Amino acid sequence: MIPRRAIRPLAVLVALAFAAAFAAGCGGGAAGDGDRISGDQFRLSGTQRDAQFAVGSEGFTEQEVLGQIAIEVLSAADATVIDRTGMGGNEEVRQALEDDEIDLYWEYTATGWLVHLSETRSIPDPQEQYEAVREQDLKENDIEWLQPAPGNDTYAIAASEQTQQDLGVESVSDLARLVEERPGEATLCFNNDDDFRSRFDGLPGMERAYGFQFPEQNLIEVSAEAVYGAVDEAEICNFAVAFTTSGFIQELDLQLLEDDRDFFAVYNPSLNIRKSTLDQYPQLEKVFTPISRELDTRTLRELNYAVDVEGESPETVAKRWLQNNGFIE
Repeated sequence: MIPRRAIRPLAVLVALAFAAAFAAGCGGGAAGDGDRISGDQFRLSGTQRDAQFAVGSEGFTEQEVLGQIAIEVLSAADATVIDRTGMGGNEEVRQALEDDEIDLYWEYTATGWLVHLSETRSIPDPQEQYEAVREQDLKENDIEWLQPAPGNDTYAIAASEQTQQDLGVESVSDLARLVEERPGEATLCFNNDDDFRSRFDGLPGMERAYGFQFPEQNLIEVSAEAVYGAVDEAEICNFAVAFTTSGFIQELDLQLLEDDRDFFAVYNPSLNIRKSTLDQYPQLEKVFTPISRELDTRTLRELNYAVDVEGESPETVAKRWLQNNGFIE
């Protein structure tokens, strides 16, 4: 996707007073009364102008839905919001944040660690990964990472339920044994737009971690749109590289092999904000923490399903989810 031209937002001119106390938790898939967003949280003082935020996102479904969630929440709190969602890849959006062209966007913990901070080894424990990227990014770049969602949009190896039963493969270790014992059955479809075939946290790293190597002829590169259908049909490949929050997993009832050696990095979404912005609006953390808490892997998959399979807009899906969970009216 070609990123839209970024336009520098107007400077935020107003300090806000937090006027509603938030409850300590949000359970059962719905917000408590203290978690509901209202304009009182962004009450203005004197003759100062409204708070204004430019919200960015990358150019794929989940990112656009997350961006729209942020937009709806800020709008419900009576802030003025500029929509910069769908800007392009993670490096373009990150640069826009650093250059003050956007004020906030959702980034993934492993992306921050491996891409933006150029670390070469991920941290398997989600909380430790979050704390590491939060501390280092703040120290080096003055970027704040708010409480992450539990949802994990990471790589996985997918297969149809029938393939899983026929070949007896439940985990990546089982797949490694299949490569050794029946290599002709261990065919893998993947899309290489993100260099999965060569990146250290992709195919080479997985093969090293599990001690096997796919025969070259077993690796079938297909378009991103064709991956899920190909593994469901199991004609050109029995397995495929998938993303754990893809709506097509739900649509096709695909099964994900257990990553029993915890190789794949943890990609929990977290709202990224410049330190200067959060210092000016510290209540943003309390506003978004209950929302992040509800965005688990299943929820992200359902949100993606509504857009990619049912054809709804990210705006519609985001607003309905917030309403159904009691965060906005």
